[in-house]
Amino acid sequence: MSYVNHIPQRNPVSPLFPFLCQVVTAVAATPFPMAPSQSLPDALCTHQSGLPWSPLSSCGKQGDSCCFAQSVVLRGIAKERLVSKPPPGCEPKSVLHMCETGEEVLARYLYTTSPTTLSSTLHLLQEGCQLRAPYPQFFSPLLDKRGFLLAAPTRASTTVESIPVISALQSSALLHRTLGAFYKELHQLDVRRWASFFSVGVELDDFQEALEQLRTLSHCYRESGVEEESGDEED
Repeated sequence: MSYVNHIPQRNPVSPLFPFLCQVVTAVAATPFPMAPSQSLPDALCTHQSGLPWSPLSSCGKQGDSCCFAQSVVLRGIAKERLVSKPPPGCEPKSVLHMCETGEEVLARYLYTTSPTTLSSTLHLLQEGCQLRAPYPQFFSPLLDKRGFLLAAPTRASTTVESIPVISALQSSALLHRTLGAFYKELHQLDVRRWASFFSVGVELDDFQEALEQLRTLSHCYRESGVEEESGDEED
């Protein structure tokens, strides 16, 4: 989990929700799966159900949990490959091939694959992630030196010098379950049995207050209309 400055003061599905939250999850696809001959619309069209990024946080995969807001960064795609308009008189392959800018391509794709997300902030950087020595060369032989996917591995070993990457910080309902489970685990502990815990100046009342703040924070990520897990309110 990663931390930024603001604490949500209300249910995040409210239209007044400040989209900068205290806790977010991180996801990334490294490298971003794209062939050397593809444009960004071509690459995204091969992932109709969503981007193949993996969680970097311990909360697990997004699954069916609602994503309230996200900040997405795509880097390593040259400017001329961000769009792919059809020649005059030809039908576009998809709505993504009709977009004017790379930002529009990515925004339309994210809205299509995750329409419940209330806000997406996008950043596109042309320079990929540089892999200078002593970065380990543990990549698949299907990658070229710029980190793009080849149809078949090359005969000679290739040193991958950079890779395209897409990553995101997300505020989602997944955090409600994760923070709630953390609260329940701490709530079951009797810290009074550990005298050394309070010998450094921590007061029991301060601990209990922090515990309730954690519980309140978990409620901020609950989806509207979703019933609270049984037993939580009785803790």
